[in-house]
Amino acid sequence: MTQDELKKKVAESALDYIKGVSVLGIGTGSTVNHFIDLLADFKQDIEGAVSSSETSTAKLKKIGIPVLDLNAVGSLEVYVDGADEVNAYKQMLKGGGGALTREKIIAAASRKFVCIVDESKYVDVLGKFPLPVEVIPMARSYVARQLVQLGGQPKWRENYITDNGNQILDVHNLNILNPVEMEREINNIPGVVTVGLFALRGADIVLLGNESGVRKLD
Repeated sequence: MTQDELKKKVAESALDYIKGVSVLGIGTGSTVNHFIDLLADFKQDIEGAVSSSETSTAKLKKIGIPVLDLNAVGSLEVYVDGADEVNAYKQMLKGGGGALTREKIIAAASRKFVCIVDESKYVDVLGKFPLPVEVIPMARSYVARQLVQLGGQPKWRENYITDNGNQILDVHNLNILNPVEMEREINNIPGVVTVGLFALRGADIVLLGNESGVRKLD
């Protein structure tokens, strides 16, 4: 089974968590794209969705699901999103697709966060995947110097602007043994908008797609 087929399988398993939910939180990424495609068969039961990126917004609109403003919706019952890495504590590293700030906002506003990934994203220690940090443009160099002091090697994601008009530093070679502490420390650097660690608010349920089916962490 290919990695893409595993992603589709785990996306299908997430449908069990949206039954009776009229407004969904929707994340970003290749696995979520499969989930959005599957929603086309259930759009008559879905009042709308709060989207974490312009890309997901376009896909939702294409299949006829209205995209709503979080300010108008308030709290959400369920948020479905992927991750670049996830550990046994359901803490995640996210932001490879650049939507980490909106993803973190929607996750915080949701009662249940369902993370859907193929099993290659499951790790013992977060940090092999470069850690994205969204920064205010004028602060990019300053933030990069602070990240070096934390032991990382930040690299500017050149020619990329987030949906919020900011820039991203991808931090390489971090061994994130205490994700909660590192999330707080990086968030406290002036000029940082969001760090792609989801440890303070991790997932409630992680669905891992593998050759034999879907494994659940809850």
